[in-house]
Amino acid sequence: MYRSRSPRRWKIEGLPAAGPARGLKGKLRLFGQFVGDWEIVELRFPRARRTSRPLTGEVHFNWILGGRAIQDVWGHHDPRTGRFVPWGTTVRYYSPALKAWRSTWIAPGQKYVRRFVGRRVGSEIVLREEPRGLRTEWWIFSHIRPDSFEWRAVQRRRRRGPWETVETMRIERRGHGPSGTGYSGQS
Repeated sequence: MYRSRSPRRWKIEGLPAAGPARGLKGKLRLFGQFVGDWEIVELRFPRARRTSRPLTGEVHFNWILGGRAIQDVWGHHDPRTGRFVPWGTTVRYYSPALKAWRSTWIAPGQKYVRRFVGRRVGSEIVLREEPRGLRTEWWIFSHIRPDSFEWRAVQRRRRRGPWETVETMRIERRGHGPSGTGYSGQS
């Protein structure tokens, strides 16, 4: 049995769902494959040019709203206490009109609300931020396997400026296999 490093579990009645909504299961597979508990085994900020030890953390994905959406919570382990410190949460849902995923990241500590549109691009999942002035950011899930994936953020500071990697994570599933995803095997 999995035991979270987090001191307690919380839930909002009516929010969680047992699995993907019927009729949408195929479309929801793109992010549905991530449902479960994951360890961020390495978190780095390449632009910071620090040689300090990489951070670790957790990410938890779950079905919500009748299985029509997925919510995830991301955070790091405090280096002094080992306690899970949440950064923020994402709510994602498939939009049939766009044939893509709408994704909203909320990080109160950073005062962020960021909106993305996500699609499979080759073997990766690319979330492109909706325009916000001259800066734009893409979040990319890559090297996706049932028990691990990599995540990175790339940013452009000017409309035609160069893309720069600003954050990378190597993430591994806790426990055995993709339990709770509503899918068997890889997408």
